[in-house]
Parts: sequence; structure tokens; C-alpha cells
Amino acid sequence: MAGKNRTGYVCSECGHREPKWLGRCPECGQWNTIEEEATPRGGRRSGAAGSSRSGAPPRRTGSDSQSAGGERYARGTGRPIPLEQVSAGEALRLPTGIAELDRVLGGGAWLGASALIGGEPGIGKSTLMLQVAGRLAADASVLYVSGEEAAGRLKVRAERLGVAAERISVLTSADLDTVLASLEEVTPSVIIIDSIQTLHSPEAGSTPGSVNQLKYCVFELADWARGRGAALFLVAHVTKEGAIAGPKTVEHMVDSVLMFEEAEGDTRILRANKNRFGATDEIGLFRMSAEGLREVPDPSALFLVRREGMLPAGVVVAPVYEGSRVLLVEIQALTAPAKGGVSRVFSDRIDRNRVSRVAAVLEKHAGLVLNDQDLYINVAGGMRIAEVGVELPLALALYSARTGKSVPSDIAATGELSLAGEIRPVGALERRLRAASEHGFARTLSAARVAPGEEVSADWTGKDTIRAALKVVFDGH
Repeated sequence: MAGKNRTGYVCSECGHREPKWLGRCPECGQWNTIEEEATPRGGRRSGAAGSSRSGAPPRRTGSDSQSAGGERYARGTGRPIPLEQVSAGEALRLPTGIAELDRVLGGGAWLGASALIGGEPGIGKSTLMLQVAGRLAADASVLYVSGEEAAGRLKVRAERLGVAAERISVLTSADLDTVLASLEEVTPSVIIIDSIQTLHSPEAGSTPGSVNQLKYCVFELADWARGRGAALFLVAHVTKEGAIAGPKTVEHMVDSVLMFEEAEGDTRILRANKNRFGATDEIGLFRMSAEGLREVPDPSALFLVRREGMLPAGVVVAPVYEGSRVLLVEIQALTAPAKGGVSRVFSDRIDRNRVSRVAAVLEKHAGLVLNDQDLYINVAGGMRIAEVGVELPLALALYSARTGKSVPSDIAATGELSLAGEIRPVGALERRLRAASEHGFARTLSAARVAPGEEVSADWTGKDTIRAALKVVFDGH
């Protein structure tokens, strides 16, 4: 009996453990996330500090390990050292050769850091990683671990993408012990795991993709990369809701969490949900082609719909600030009589709570009746917007849709709305005005004041309240 595994139940969302199965997790409140899991008796827990893997090659520490940039990583000293004696510098950062990816990562891949990349099936995660391997292989050794594709398939895809095979080693295995042994043998500067859900280890028990397996494998790989000064990329599956599959603990273990999204047509958007070495509001824009992912050099008007004549009712153009650049997007609104007397909000590109709040401001301060209407909100091109500058154009779009009055085609709008009906200033107004002007918009409507500490030389149409803004747009004064 001593050698048998114990059976427990673990929540796949938060990692909470229970001795018996439950329909709802008492920790996170999610339904049907409790899964059965076998834990080996006497086996060590994933993430135990100072533990060693039986049968695995010994790990190098301190002076044995040296990164591609020449920095040594002191590991396992067992004693604290003064922070002032710790060496840090830009040499630790390794540019990937793909500018849009470097932008999202904060300037490149950090040696010794790990990045988790998730996205829908077929969106281009493996394509991006193979292109990254090809670019990085010019300056660093790369190990590409594939648990889903055969080596022959990788070779065919690499040839189609024009990826040079020099200095790229390929391992097709889903066994963690085999992967770690290969890492000790090859000692790469860049490691790509495609995908983390396929890896498994007998020490973690259960089946590949389970909570224990994911936590165990991610910890071991991230720990190896951190100790050797290697950049680690982990490709991850997503759930039907679009979140990274597995417990949130996995996202805490890595340094960056990137999400690949599909916009309209062949456009792909890369976002950072977490980034210890950079901002999380930057986005990377790509187009999928037969030759792989191609960067979008000038994305400012990528999501802008060109029309002749007047705009349809319910359409407003907004310059939104994403990271370090301005994108012009088209906000679309539609109102329809509510079915059953209960109004609903349908919006997957702008947060529904924001739409409801803006609608309430219009009802209170502009006298627009929306409580008997279903509200449908869209952003042309499939762009998802979270910044506050979208609130004023969203209000104009809702008013236009409800009244049937079109917004003049030469007007763009940006601004935040307060619950008191005031228009609050947004940051980077100068850049927003310049982007709108460059693409043919004669007027940009925003707050009458600028954000504290900002100087704006360009002209714009400034109003203090939503009522005044509606008058200038729809009544011409």
C-alpha cells in the first residue's frame, strides 16, 4: 500500500484541493472545475526548493553556468548577498528580431526569464515560435521541443517559412525527464516548448495537462532556464472562454503571459496580460500569410474603414492609445427595441459594464431613453479596447444610433466620461490629434482641458460636458 498513489481532487482554475469531488470549487466559485488527480506517495511536491530529480543529470550552478550575453548566474549559494553586488544590465536582454514581439515583451526576451504564449488553435502560435527560433538562431543556440508535431513536419514548415535550420536543435518528446536531460546536453540559450500541456512527468502523477503536471513541468523548466540564463518560451492551450488552460498558479510562475488574438481577416494581435520586464498595454500587430506572420509597419489606420460620403448612423472614429502608439478605430453602435421588456448589452470588444455606464450617463445628462433598448456595440476590425478614451466616442455612437443622426465624417472623438456627465481629458492628446489629422479628420472632439503636465500645440474642439459635445456634433453649435 505504501507504493500506491493517493487520489485527490484539484480545481483546474485555482489549484484548490479537496479530499472528495465537488460540483463547485469553494475557493474560486467556478463550477465543474474539480478534477480527480493521483499524487504519488513519498514523491516530492512540485516547486520544492533545493530538491533533486532522481536519474536526472546534476545541475550546474554559479561559476559553471554562463549565458549567451556573458553574464554569470549565481545559483544555490545558500546565503544572502547585498543587492548592490548583484550584476544587472541590458546585456541580459536578447532581441528576438521580430519588432512587434519585442515591443510586447518590453524590448526583447530576457535571459533567465520565461514567457507563456496562449491563443486559439490555428491562430499562429507555433508559426511565431518557429520564426522566433530562426531569428534568434543567428546569435544563440535554440532548442525547439515539440510534443505535438513530428520532426519532419517541423522541417517542412521551417522550409515554407524560410527559417534557417542552423543552430536549431529539435526534440520531439513529451517526457519531462528527456527534455531536461537534453537541456543539460545541448545547454541552449533559447528554449521553446510547444506545448506545455503535452509534457508529463511520472513524479507528478496523473495525466498530461492536469493541474499537478502543469505546475510541476512549468516550475522545473522555468527553474532550469533561470539557473542557466536561458530564455524560455512556453506555448499554451486555451479554454473555450479564451483563458490559458490550467490553474492561475502557472501564470504566476512565469515572467510574462502573452495572448494571441485573431482580429478581422488575417490580422493577429499579440497582447501582454502580465510582464515583469515591460508594460502590459503594448500590442503587437501581425498579418498571417503563406510565408508566416508578417509585421504591420504602420498600424495607425489598420482598423479604419474608408467610406465615401456621410457615415452611417451609429458610427464614430476614435483615436485610441495602445501602449506607445495611436490607432484609429471605428466604434459601431446599434439600438433595437428590447425583447421581453428587459434591455441587454451585447459587446465583446468593449467591456459591457463600460457600455452600460456610458448609456446611463446619456440617459441622465442628455435625456436619451435607452432603458427599453438592446445595445449592440462593435469595433470594426475586431480590435478589443480597454482604454478610457473610448467613452466619449462610444457615447456619440449610441446617441447617433438611437436618434438616427449621423456623426459628420470629418470628426473624430476621444475622451473619458464622468458619472456627472463631464468630459475628462485623456493622455497623449497631441499624438491622437496628429494621427487623426494625418488621416483626413479636420476636427477632433475631446475635453476642453488637457491632462496635467501635458502641452498640446495642435487645435481641437474642446467641450466640458457630454451635453455640449452632443450639441456641437449634431446641431453644429
